[in-house]
Amino acid sequence: MNTTPGVVARTLDGAVRTTADVLDGVDLTGRTALVTGATSGLGAETARALAAAGATVVLAARDFHAAVKRARHIQALHPNADLDVIGLDLTDLGSVRAAAGVLALRPTGIDLLINNAGVMYPPLTRTVHGLELQFATNHLGHFVLTTELLPQLAATATRTGIPARVITLSSDAHRAYPVDLDDMQFFQRPYDKFIAYAQSKAANVLMTVEVQRRMSGAPVAAYAVHPGICVTGLARFMSRDDFARMRQLTVRNPGQPAKPKSLEQAAATTVWAATAPELDRHRGAYLADCAVGKAGGHATDLDTAQELWNRSTRLAVRL
Repeated sequence: MNTTPGVVARTLDGAVRTTADVLDGVDLTGRTALVTGATSGLGAETARALAAAGATVVLAARDFHAAVKRARHIQALHPNADLDVIGLDLTDLGSVRAAAGVLALRPTGIDLLINNAGVMYPPLTRTVHGLELQFATNHLGHFVLTTELLPQLAATATRTGIPARVITLSSDAHRAYPVDLDDMQFFQRPYDKFIAYAQSKAANVLMTVEVQRRMSGAPVAAYAVHPGICVTGLARFMSRDDFARMRQLTVRNPGQPAKPKSLEQAAATTVWAATAPELDRHRGAYLADCAVGKAGGHATDLDTAQELWNRSTRLAVRL
């Protein structure tokens, strides 16, 4: 994983760049992107921006009808947009595998997998499989989707000659707490929504590290993205005190609070990760403010990444 500080310097304008800035002059015609959590917030803006640049975009969401509504909204803004919709519930691995099976049959393949969907700071909630909701949604569902689609991504890249990319949204909150490999589901320790969120975001980085290791020599690149602070529906469970604590966990310089980003600014690093040619030299990187950054050590440890992958595989097989 290449996250050497200073490889690509983070600049002030990187924090305020928008999706339009990143995609100015970019033509994605012929490329297909799958975006999870595409009905609102960052996912909706990411889908819109990529479609506006000419990509075929598949909007994946738990609420199929909401995804159709979002696709129609994007079509109204960009009449030439090429859009598709698929139902995908990340908390139900049967739904994930079914969606992956349908996606694998697409004749044009998939060039970009954008693992965007997430949940943040809910009260303790168990999925149908008995898993803690944040771990199940933010990590395990995307883990299964990614592993199911890696062969399709590699095949598409081989056919087109353009490397495929897996972009997974993490957060600087990953720095606060590592993944507890022995109690990922909070069966033994008291539930803390901040710890649960942070470990799920650390898991996103660890998955990126391991995807890149496993795809070494293959035409597939993986990146983890910190979008920055942006007020979206993701914050629906949060109180004023929760926002204060979130800032403590995500702002690197507590004396200099980060200004919340607009949707267009917060989604900019995702579309940059999906399209910037210079990132071919920095596969496996952690990205923030449209620049290469450095993730926390516990989220980039190769042994931990491999162990999380193995445990996630065993867990998924049982469900």
